[in-house]
Amino acid sequence: MTDDVTAQPTAQPEPDERWTALLAQVKTLPNLPGVYRYIAADGAVLYVGKALDLKKRVGSYFQKNDQSPRIKLMLTHVARIDTTVVRSEAEALVLENNLIKALSPRYNILFRDDKSYPYVVLTGHKSPRLAYYRGALDKRNRYFGPFPNGYAVKESIQLLQKVFKLRTCEDTVYANRSRPCLLYQIKRCSGPCVNLISPEDYQRDVQHAERFLSGKGSELLEELETRMQAASDSWDFELAAALRDQIQSLAKVQERQFVSSNTNELDADIVACVIRQGTLCVNLAMVRGGRHVGDKNIFPSHGEDYDDAEALAAFLAQHYLERSVPPLLLCNPAPDGAALIADLLSEQAGRKVVINSNPNGERRVWLEMATKNAELAILQRQAQAASQAGRLTALVEALDLPEETQRIECFDISHTMGEATVASCVVFDRGDMQPKEYRRYNIEGITGGDDYAAMKQVLTRRYEKVANGEGKMPDLILIDGGKGQLTQAEEVMAEVGLTQPTLLGVAKGETRKAGLEQLIVATTHAVIRLPTDHAGLHLIQQIRDESHRFAITGHRARRAKARVASSLEDIEGVGPKRRQKLLARFGGLQGVKAASVDDLMLVDGINAELAERIYAALR
Repeated sequence: MTDDVTAQPTAQPEPDERWTALLAQVKTLPNLPGVYRYIAADGAVLYVGKALDLKKRVGSYFQKNDQSPRIKLMLTHVARIDTTVVRSEAEALVLENNLIKALSPRYNILFRDDKSYPYVVLTGHKSPRLAYYRGALDKRNRYFGPFPNGYAVKESIQLLQKVFKLRTCEDTVYANRSRPCLLYQIKRCSGPCVNLISPEDYQRDVQHAERFLSGKGSELLEELETRMQAASDSWDFELAAALRDQIQSLAKVQERQFVSSNTNELDADIVACVIRQGTLCVNLAMVRGGRHVGDKNIFPSHGEDYDDAEALAAFLAQHYLERSVPPLLLCNPAPDGAALIADLLSEQAGRKVVINSNPNGERRVWLEMATKNAELAILQRQAQAASQAGRLTALVEALDLPEETQRIECFDISHTMGEATVASCVVFDRGDMQPKEYRRYNIEGITGGDDYAAMKQVLTRRYEKVANGEGKMPDLILIDGGKGQLTQAEEVMAEVGLTQPTLLGVAKGETRKAGLEQLIVATTHAVIRLPTDHAGLHLIQQIRDESHRFAITGHRARRAKARVASSLEDIEGVGPKRRQKLLARFGGLQGVKAASVDDLMLVDGINAELAERIYAALR
């Protein structure tokens, strides 16, 4: 079987062995529901789809002559077709989206979230804790959300602290308090850790917070007003005043919501999909307990040939299957297969889930707002792309780079006195930073603090693969550093046999101030200084700063892990003074790890027995 990339997927394709084999395979497919996968010659999954009738659906790809350019290109790379038969179209939809999430096929539209959505959690402790939470849900706790972003959760927690004064401290802190903390002093906590509130009263505040988070704010206000009046009638004016303050705070919380519902306890998500000038955006807004808690804009990958209804259906399936879903989804436009998706989500949630694309009243206003927000997000994204394109053009002109320059990769090294050295590679391509293509490299086997060796190692590891045909070739490589680091880059390019990328060193200059960067050209090592307001310099600064951020984040994580795993603090007989002497003598923890027993004995206060103990503990 050969892979003839020139074959055209039309109604009468050019007969070749690969195409003939694919048509023969299509004829053997069953007329049953299932999932199909187009596989390339190297085993990569190109596309995953579902079908009520596998034979008809897959066969349609090889019979139509009006396929989009994307589908035509995909079919030229298909080497075989894998299928999985299931019992129903609903099962096919679930399996399709599980495979899309797991395999990230090149030709599927992909709605990716880097992280799980955040929640407000009330823990299942005797004195429950109010906290911010991301991750898998634990049945022992009560979760409220999800929220569209962390800011919405943190703001909600701050507001709830003012009203209900629930603890937010970690269990280790809570269990070891002998006096109330600062939060008690500023009236953000009722002090359950030192019994300044009875367990019964604290549980009542927890129940009030839970009711408010569940959308029963108006009902809660009425109850508090009744209790305040009763306390006043019984001349318990101190309790009445405390309840009055709580009512006022609760009312202010409700007033702060910029969108509210006339229907209490409403939980809904508003989802609008918009396509403008080839850009597709989904705006997801969340209403919890009748209160709008925020929204986010999502730009999918590989959405060029999808219409808005197809894209919205893909989003609903990828986003909500195997994730909590509210009882109402307001959608614009009506998604393809809305009834099937609603049935699946209802079965998953254990209650009815409604998908409504033609709401009335305030819900229509919400949907129009989400649509408008998606349109504005597209305009902002296009404006940003235009700005980045202008910066790239200015850089190309200033440095006399090839006109086709698009992909820029930047490298930086981060460590602390030689400890836990990490190198970063960030990528600018297609007019923007590409976080999914960033890479970190743990640097091993060099002298601690040798930035030149570290740079040589990371560049070798990166571009040996590119030279062997793995990965994309950059047009420009930025090296964060001076002539020494640039020289290492030149040597690596010569060793791996790459001559195409342009190399450019980015040195901070004598005063290390932004805007005074020196650009060092490869080979000649000529120094170029662009004006501080130069658009090309701004692009270099953006990429270099992102590389630095990515490197130092990875370094800190690696350093913390190393110190937790093998810390000097855990070794008996090594106190603060001895730790300080060891780190100063060997330049950090990595140096101490590399030292022999005899080397360790040279440190003041370290005898043979302790040196052997340190040596063994760090290995």
